[in-house]
Amino acid sequence: MSTVDSFGSKGVLNVAGTDYEIFRLNSVEGADSLPFSLKVLLENLLRTEDGANITADHVRALAGWDPNAEPDTEIQFTPARVIMQDFTGVPCVVDLATMREAVKELGGDPKRVNPLAPAEMVIDHSVQIDAFGNSGALERNMEIEYQRNGERYQFLRWGQTAFDDFKVVPPGTGIVHQVNIEYLARTVMTREIDGVLRAYPDTCVGTDSHTTMVNGLGILGWGVGGIEAEAAMLGQPVSMLIPRVVGFKLNGSIPAGATATDVVLTITEMLRKHGVVGKFVEFYGEGVAAVPLANRATIGNMSPEFGSTAAMFPIDDVTLDYLRLTGRSEANVALVEAYTKEQGLWHDPSRELRFSEFLELDLSTVVPSISGPKRPQDRIELTDAKEQFRKDIHNYVSIEDGSVDEALDESFPASDSPSFTHADSHTTETARVASAANGAHGRPSAPVHVKTADGREFELDHGAVSIASITSCTNTSNPSVMLAAALLARNAVDKGLTSKPWVKTSVAPGSKVVTDYYEKSGLTPYLEKLGFYIVGYGCATCIGNSGPLEPEISEAIQANDLSVTAVLSGNRNFEGRINPDVKMNYLASPPLVIAYALAGSMDFDFETDALGTDSEGNEVFLKDIWPNPTEVQEVIDSSIDEAMFAKGYEGVFDGDDRWKALDTPAGDTFAWAEDSTYVRKPPYFEGMKAQPDPVKDIAGARVLLKLGDSVTTDHISPAGSFKSDTPAGQYLLANGVERKDFNSYGSRRGNHEVMIRGTFANIRIKNQLLDGVEGGFTRDFSQEGAPQAYVYDAAQNYQAAGTPLVVLAGKEYGSGSSRDWAAKGTALLGVKAVVAESYERIHRSNLIGMGVLPLQFPAGESAATLGLTGTETFAVEGVTELNNGTTPKTLKVTATAEDGTSKSFDAVLRIDTPGEADYYRNGGILQYVLRQISA
Repeated sequence: MSTVDSFGSKGVLNVAGTDYEIFRLNSVEGADSLPFSLKVLLENLLRTEDGANITADHVRALAGWDPNAEPDTEIQFTPARVIMQDFTGVPCVVDLATMREAVKELGGDPKRVNPLAPAEMVIDHSVQIDAFGNSGALERNMEIEYQRNGERYQFLRWGQTAFDDFKVVPPGTGIVHQVNIEYLARTVMTREIDGVLRAYPDTCVGTDSHTTMVNGLGILGWGVGGIEAEAAMLGQPVSMLIPRVVGFKLNGSIPAGATATDVVLTITEMLRKHGVVGKFVEFYGEGVAAVPLANRATIGNMSPEFGSTAAMFPIDDVTLDYLRLTGRSEANVALVEAYTKEQGLWHDPSRELRFSEFLELDLSTVVPSISGPKRPQDRIELTDAKEQFRKDIHNYVSIEDGSVDEALDESFPASDSPSFTHADSHTTETARVASAANGAHGRPSAPVHVKTADGREFELDHGAVSIASITSCTNTSNPSVMLAAALLARNAVDKGLTSKPWVKTSVAPGSKVVTDYYEKSGLTPYLEKLGFYIVGYGCATCIGNSGPLEPEISEAIQANDLSVTAVLSGNRNFEGRINPDVKMNYLASPPLVIAYALAGSMDFDFETDALGTDSEGNEVFLKDIWPNPTEVQEVIDSSIDEAMFAKGYEGVFDGDDRWKALDTPAGDTFAWAEDSTYVRKPPYFEGMKAQPDPVKDIAGARVLLKLGDSVTTDHISPAGSFKSDTPAGQYLLANGVERKDFNSYGSRRGNHEVMIRGTFANIRIKNQLLDGVEGGFTRDFSQEGAPQAYVYDAAQNYQAAGTPLVVLAGKEYGSGSSRDWAAKGTALLGVKAVVAESYERIHRSNLIGMGVLPLQFPAGESAATLGLTGTETFAVEGVTELNNGTTPKTLKVTATAEDGTSKSFDAVLRIDTPGEADYYRNGGILQYVLRQISA
């Protein structure tokens, strides 16, 4: 609550006879020409100014923002609300429940641990595509989901009753970000404060990196780690530097043949190449008005893929029309219009705003594209897709003596020799290591004859599309691409085309509204004839919940080391993420997902290769079935209305009979079940004192892993399935869980025992301490001869010996999803510091939030240039300076080799704000908050 109003900004706005207290931006000089995103932050500071943590100087610093300066001023941002999905949200509720007990032990009132801002969770990450390709798939997958996740769901129902201002959207409703833009988002918040009705911009942080989808509605929000989200729920502001803002000008319109997905893949490539990590991106210009809201949301959604903190669109008539369409009240729409116009937050393309950097895209130049085979920013024009695949396949198949086997060249003769130039992401060495690690036998054995249990017979080859999935919040919220897919399916069926028999097909919409407009348009039967049945409402294939391939197909892939592919309309295609049998993953628009199911292979050129023949024997090409954009728009106009959204979200928090029938525990504190393998009390607060111990320098540390560039949080904290012989599998077997009931890492995030064992256990992670080995292994220097061991087992040995650990890494360490467990697992394994060339934003702050030092090699230096092998013993000096209330810019790191020689360098300490220093001194953000509450 604001206690100071240094600028006299508090005033009243009357809308349709109702008075709202607002904090006027025009009371501060310089506010008018700020980018919209910074105006929202400025209002936030005016409203929360307290003279201590948030002062008039902070307000002036933001209003006087220099677009060309490097960020150096810290501000405190207080989000209006917190949004969560269940993978990342369950640990939040587990931690809050544990904090209640810890407060009690420190002599405080457990009820003080309670969300102070509205917190909403959508259970959307737990549905897995076990059943597919038939009309019973949706119901069967939901049954299995409840069987697997009953313990977690009971726990969340307890949280719904135990905590104030915490709401849960039950399973089977939709994907968190689509539910957010269609229902939960307020655009302008209202809240009664001391008997006065206050209006202010809706802002949010979310425990999923794609929270930025809401930026398309003009709402400032982004993904944070679960630990930051918990702090925000408990009233802690998010500490941040005033960012640089990149102005991205849009003009022109999307040409026929291209889709919103192609636009977003183009923008992702442009912004990743430009470099926007840690920056805001804001779209402006005359072209913005021509971008439909669904397309804006699609673009905002991909912000983590291009690396920015947020990717914001302004509010205009398009925004208001969308709010009306999705069933928001006229009073709410009127407030949004009046408030944004009063505050200078309404889009006026003629007004000049300040930006730090500028980019521009003429939408008419966008062409159909896909992205892959392992990064969202590696865009490939569709016309080049077959040729690029034939180059990239050489990085995934057997290599003998550094050259591609002749038999492979017979399979893919278009490529005279391996090419390793695509997006600078592949190297000969990478290919050799990947080949060795994937169990290559020196020769490819494709094609392979497969006969399935139901009598289908076919040849399976490298490049076969084994999964074609219309999924993910990015595209399922966008009627233009979803209906384009359905119309393409209709045209394909009319021409007599069918999906190939080895393709696992699925549609997992982000909300039930999609099903409603498919039904109303009469297009559902055509999708189903191609095998694209609804399999669930949730984040499925994109998060790794693609479910198993058919046993015969899976066995053929594994026995013959086939490099098969997945095509999905998602935002993530990192290695090992989509399915353990699939090495190459491609992002594509929903209509192209169907096109690839018809083609059956990535070794396919849609311009020259026919998809099949019609009833008269004529060859059918993609251009013959591609839907006309005018027809797509006509179907949108005739099939989607306000009533659909009102019906779809009626009683949204109530859930179905399964949800209502769950046995719900009661009480202010949770009764932990000792035998639970899903929800366990974590050890973060064990032995915690009212005052923190001084922080210490690090000495005698060993390297747990030495990693390369672009290590994602998927590599660090996988969310997919795992096998019986892994530490996590062994733990569950020892606790009486059968293999069929393992579920996924993500579903067991409420159990730290499983998650520690899954940290650094991704099947595709490459630890450079080992030669040519993939997976969660390392060298255990605590044992004689430093043998190969599971990362978890080695960490346990180090812990028993009292040896601290460090991780060495390359560029963009921790990119990808906002996985708090990537930091939690790192800390619980005993890692005290990470030394990387550069970090992605969320993971760096999460490491600090768990008491791990994020250090950066000096500019231009790396483990390679410094000659570090990872076999050295490490010391970090200067950490104790933090005890004096100061944060040193660098810390001295000394690596001592086995022969006694040593090498020292000054590592940059990436504790960027005073708030982060406080968290580190307290051993983590939760310990800091807990001490604040207890005091």
